Amino acid sequence: MKYKNTWDLDAVIPGGTKSPELQEKLRGLKEEIGQYKSRLDGWAFSKDPSPEPFKAILKKQEEIEKGLSQSATFVQMWHDAYMDDDYANVVMGQIMDLYSEMQKLGTTFQKKLVAISDEDWKKFLQDKELSEVSFALNETRDEGKRLLSEEEEKLIADLNQDGLAGWSRLYDTAVSVMTIPFTDKEGKTVSLSVGQAMNRMYADPDPEVRKQLFENWEAAWEKYAPVFADTLNHLDGYRITLQKAHGRKSFLEEPLEYNRMSEDTLHAMWKAVSENKQPFVDFLNQKAKIFGMEKLGWQDVDAPVALGDMKPARFTYDEACDFVIQHFASFGPKLSAFAKHALENRWVEAEDRPNKRPGGYCTSLPEFEESRIFMTFTGSTNDASTLAHELGHAFHSHVMRDLPRLNREYAMNVAETASTFAETIIGNATVANAKSKEEKVSLLNAKLENATAMFLNIHARFLFEKSFYEERSKGIVSEQRLNELMEKAQKEAYAGSLSGYHPHFWCSKLHFFIDDVPFYNFPYTFGYLFSLGIYAEFLKNPDGFEDKYIALLRDTGRMKVEDLAKKHLGVDLTKPDFWAAGINLMAEDAREFIRLSDELLGK
Repeated sequence: MKYKNTWDLDAVIPGGTKSPELQEKLRGLKEEIGQYKSRLDGWAFSKDPSPEPFKAILKKQEEIEKGLSQSATFVQMWHDAYMDDDYANVVMGQIMDLYSEMQKLGTTFQKKLVAISDEDWKKFLQDKELSEVSFALNETRDEGKRLLSEEEEKLIADLNQDGLAGWSRLYDTAVSVMTIPFTDKEGKTVSLSVGQAMNRMYADPDPEVRKQLFENWEAAWEKYAPVFADTLNHLDGYRITLQKAHGRKSFLEEPLEYNRMSEDTLHAMWKAVSENKQPFVDFLNQKAKIFGMEKLGWQDVDAPVALGDMKPARFTYDEACDFVIQHFASFGPKLSAFAKHALENRWVEAEDRPNKRPGGYCTSLPEFEESRIFMTFTGSTNDASTLAHELGHAFHSHVMRDLPRLNREYAMNVAETASTFAETIIGNATVANAKSKEEKVSLLNAKLENATAMFLNIHARFLFEKSFYEERSKGIVSEQRLNELMEKAQKEAYAGSLSGYHPHFWCSKLHFFIDDVPFYNFPYTFGYLFSLGIYAEFLKNPDGFEDKYIALLRDTGRMKVEDLAKKHLGVDLTKPDFWAAGINLMAEDAREFIRLSDELLGK
């Protein structure tokens, strides 16, 4: 094998989760946190307005946060690669306790910044090093102005374990014990986990299998819906209470601040989506025609399309790596060289073996200034796209590695920029390399499934969540009303193109129950469209674009998204035009899918 497909975890910390070296590292971090607390408690701007003590505090913060992140990442990597290691949860608990201590000290830090007058603060930030990270420091100080007293904020941090985090964990626990029955053609009934049922329901080529699974799926969620209605009401009721206590007038303020974007930008994005849906509705109608249906059901939207005797392209891991490196080079030498370095140096855990967790992600080892990628490679074109997607994330971190820590903390909505951009390069390459029209239709379908998820499915999630928050602000929302809000949102988002909807989607979709970020859904559509908009700019002027692209990525942690787009692309995100340009790229794929499939169907 040219490229090894497993991590070298001993190169991070030898000995696994029971490593003495890891325990020594955690003991050292605990001591450092004590030192940091003493230094922070002893610092007051009124006593010493020089920037040096403050910069020492920032440096100590960075050292501790790098150490905690490196330790947490290692334990998570180990556990994901070896799911039977139950000791990983014990060690992760130790690390989370240290994170909790830093979170509480973070309140003290913010309070001390708020205590500095605006005039003194402006003078303070004139220091060269502090000026460089002024955006992040101003953001931290502004957030601090919303805080209650230190005692109240520490109490909130403690209560969150049984509040936001507690309700979120309850959801995870309830889902873990759910099963979905399925009866095969021989009459044998088996119980599937939620994950197994979902994967088969959306991906099985047999429409009768999909139909049966969806009916059983909806029934299972309906059975547990009273529990999930309670959970959602209390999770978001708790969040709304905190938002009000922190002086927020709207439930959208917090997610917009978190994503460093304005409400005008959010509305412009959804306006562009709403006004440009027809090609994707046409795509869904064409799939229904291919399947011999009048309209697709909810469970059919992501079904595979295989016309004729089409056999999907297959890759070995080595072939996929070479394919990604080769086609990244069509964009720029730096992206290609980075991917080659990462793949040759075992940054990717891709082996297909038992006892690994499902899914894929990119994570950071900040003490090494490197990333690591987790996935399971089975040889499909989707796996090649996943590899490219995660390498895009890693490239984003790589080009920012020499920046101050505070300037590397980009928001969720731009986090998908480099990954989607990289995936677009490889997705276009796989379509271009299709060996037949039948294969090209199948690959276009896979690309368009992503587009319909971003433009239709996530739009439905946003419409539902907005309506739910409006009603939850006035009181408890019943299960029946949640179903009504969800079905109404789906019908609007899908422009009435489906024969049936999923009224209990509000409880089957994990994203509504994630505790740390409210309105977790719309940043995906933002990142997807922002990336496509950048790709559209690249197609207009490809010469030298890689350096412009890298410059944009380097600025993602130190300015609002509107300023980022204006500086690097010369576009206004509060107007629909930029967003429409990205949508139009995918609309071309929809039109090509319809043209080719009509040709193959003999229209």
